[in-house]
Amino acid sequence: MIDTAGLRVMRAIADEGSFTAAAHKLGFSQPAISQMVRRLEERAGTVLVERIGRTVRLTEAGEVLARHASPVLAALDAAEQEVAAIAGLRSGRVRLMAFPSASATLVPKALSHVKREYPDVSITFTEAEPPESLSALRAGTCDIAVAFTYEGVDLGRGEEDVDGFEVTPLIDDEVRLVVPADHPLARSKSKVADLSTLKDETWIAGCPRCRGHLLQVCREAGFAPHVAFETEDYVAVMGLISEGLGIALVPDLILRTVQHEDVVALSINPPSLRRIEAVTTPDLSRVPAVKATLDALLLSAAAQPKPVRSRARATTAAR
Repeated sequence: MIDTAGLRVMRAIADEGSFTAAAHKLGFSQPAISQMVRRLEERAGTVLVERIGRTVRLTEAGEVLARHASPVLAALDAAEQEVAAIAGLRSGRVRLMAFPSASATLVPKALSHVKREYPDVSITFTEAEPPESLSALRAGTCDIAVAFTYEGVDLGRGEEDVDGFEVTPLIDDEVRLVVPADHPLARSKSKVADLSTLKDETWIAGCPRCRGHLLQVCREAGFAPHVAFETEDYVAVMGLISEGLGIALVPDLILRTVQHEDVVALSINPPSLRRIEAVTTPDLSRVPAVKATLDALLLSAAAQPKPVRSRARATTAAR
């Protein structure tokens, strides 16, 4: 019933005491002010302005509108200023979630870039695996989820539907075989381990999604792996491997942050990739602060070291 233009007119009439002065203050013509008052009176269903000769005065209803106009218009002006600040990256909030190995590699450089370029943008970060982060994104408690999937498997993988999300590829992460330093494969001249020769090995599995990948690639290689140990902590995985208790498949991103002297990483045949992606919604991707964070994640991904294609001592990280 009442619009902001009508409120501004009522406030101006109360302040200036005439249609002519109110028109001059607001930059309208006097007939335009008269027309706006008539339209507002029709919507209100009562007289708002009493005309006495060339002067006017507000009725009781008009005074109510004029009195409420100031705080309402002040709140709207403040809202406009805040929105303008967000649009201009002078303000804004981004809630980011990422799985552990990304939080140790991709995320810090990206957050540093945003903080340096847009110091007034506030970013909060929570560590979470893809099922949880994608659920949070759909629930509206997260703006960007850094997630991963393995080659040949959909990002949602049945755990969380990704329909309606916008996915930005970051990096393809090569998966390697990690064995104890005294394992025969570690001492062989070959730089590639054939998965089909590993059916008698004891395996260590990671998170549920990583375990699913292990079962899949072993099945394609012709056997079901004997999984004796399961942990989502890749520092623990490396400890188990170093003691000769098993072998594991570990993505490159994990093999970059914590060194372990007693394990060796090998390429595998057939090769396998873990795809790392930033996920948001189409609407959020147009929010300036979210877009700036996505761009920073792409820059961080581009700055990551390229995969080493030869046998090397593993550098590892807790996921």
